[in-house]
Amino acid sequence: MSESLRALPRSYMLDRATQLRSWDIIVVGGGCIGLATALDASARGYRTLLVERGDFTSGTSSRSTKLIHGGVRYLRQGQIGLVYRALDERRRLRANAPHLVRSLPLLVPAYRWWERPWYGLGLKLYDALALGRNLGSSRLVSRRESLKHLSTLHSHHLRGGVLFYDGQFDDARLGWAFIRTAANLGCVALNYAEVVGLVEARGKVKGVEVRDLLGGNEWVARGAVVVNAAGPFADSLRRMDEPRLAPSVMLSRGVHIVVSNAFLPGRTALLVPSTDDGRILFAIPWHGHVLIGTTDIPVEEPSQEPIPSAAEVDYLIDHAGGYLTRTIRRADILSAWAGLRGLTASGPDQDTAALSRDHSVSVSRRGLVTVTGGKWTTCRKVAQDAVGRAAEVGRLSSAHSVTARLRLHGYSTRRDILDPWRMYGSDAEAIRQLEAEDERLTRLMHPSLPYRLSQAAWAAKSEMAVQLDDVLARRTRALFLNARAAVAAAPAVARVMARELGHGDDWVEEQVRAFNALARGYLPE
Repeated sequence: MSESLRALPRSYMLDRATQLRSWDIIVVGGGCIGLATALDASARGYRTLLVERGDFTSGTSSRSTKLIHGGVRYLRQGQIGLVYRALDERRRLRANAPHLVRSLPLLVPAYRWWERPWYGLGLKLYDALALGRNLGSSRLVSRRESLKHLSTLHSHHLRGGVLFYDGQFDDARLGWAFIRTAANLGCVALNYAEVVGLVEARGKVKGVEVRDLLGGNEWVARGAVVVNAAGPFADSLRRMDEPRLAPSVMLSRGVHIVVSNAFLPGRTALLVPSTDDGRILFAIPWHGHVLIGTTDIPVEEPSQEPIPSAAEVDYLIDHAGGYLTRTIRRADILSAWAGLRGLTASGPDQDTAALSRDHSVSVSRRGLVTVTGGKWTTCRKVAQDAVGRAAEVGRLSSAHSVTARLRLHGYSTRRDILDPWRMYGSDAEAIRQLEAEDERLTRLMHPSLPYRLSQAAWAAKSEMAVQLDDVLARRTRALFLNARAAVAAAPAVARVMARELGHGDDWVEEQVRAFNALARGYLPE
């Protein structure tokens, strides 16, 4: 596919997926690991198909804490190697997608005499592990400077803090950059396509049976090797291969709440490395709002739309209240959402907070390659390992990974492109052209949201958005920022999508009804 091809409707990918029946690598799962795996495989020249039963990044990968980071908490756990590798990948990701990854200052407050030197020492180690690839050097700051950065921080007993820097991004938008870059390299990536069975040849897994969840058609895709990158749902696919298999993935639910930036004005984030129960707490400026998280609760079974419990929301409200001067009430919460982390199981230990976020690549007796663990920051390296192993299993011609220096679609170093256009990078002018052709598209989706109707038109035309929540939850982040505003914006956005996709009023009504039901799960009672 040519880089100059702007429009990328789902119908184009569906045609290619059903017409081309033979592949080198078939990737199952459209979260960060699956998308990175498909990108790595395509960049090596392998014929690659990716199928995702929902929308791309519709699960855990759109519900992260929005940080590209080495993991300060992992230093405390002694996972030095994981931190070192993550910091190296942080550098690569920022270099390859400067329009999506930026530097974020974070302040660790100190309320006891020993905290400032202790955290300062730990963050100097964090700097050292980056080997000069820092986004900014950490330093001790006074009480006065701490309050200058975080004006709503509790000042009673505050002794100062430590300022350091990490990367911030928009997870679902980065996911789209992966898809589009892979598509430019020939990958076929299809959303709303469910694997309903595995295909066997001579005792080995050599393909998948796929069902188009929108059209209902089924077909067989054959490949030299199948990679299971289904994240929290990885065991479901593994049991198609080995029905009596023991669980390989432990699930942990992380909850975030979003409030207005009045609770934490400015650009600096708050990081509490250890709350009174030993967990980590973030309060992060994001798209003009403040993101507060996260919990870490073991979960027995995966679900497509995990819902925050009242206890988890209360936990975040209570702990944020221990550090912010303005009390958060439930009525102040604009959106609350949960994601499931699929952690590599390691024995009977059920403490998910202590489990490693590192990854594992395994191969079944019949040759199904499964990758578990990993995170956005390290997904490129995870994918490199997964594709390398898959190439061996599938006996593909040897080809080295080239993603370490591969610029992602939209790459732009221009600093004059501001939100909401910054995350589109080099595509920003094409969206502005849509507005020039239709002035109605210049309108905001809602006064409380930073998005325009032109972004909905672009998503339907060029980003494979086919459902209303594709636009309001992932191509833009409206649902995650302000669920009530997203509900109010839904009819206008659906009408714009309908014009692009050729649907009528019945489709608009059905989509709005379905979206309203979905949005209720983002509003705590």
